[in-house]
Amino acid sequence: MPKMKTKSSAKKRFKVTASGLIKAGQTGKRHGMIKRTTKFIRQARGTTVLSEQDTKIIKSYMPYAR
Repeated sequence: MPKMKTKSSAKKRFKVTASGLIKAGQTGKRHGMIKRTTKFIRQARGTTVLSEQDTKIIKSYMPYAR
């Protein structure tokens, strides 16, 4: 049985926590910041944990992530 391949885009964008959750950067902060509220910009700092449905999809992209 050949090795399964990891999606290159997924390994660059997501990290798996020790408890198996998926961490990702906050969305909506690449451009157009002038129209965003200060509250949005402040709350979108750092990373976020993905929802259970999204986690299921991302884990299929990274078969060897723990």
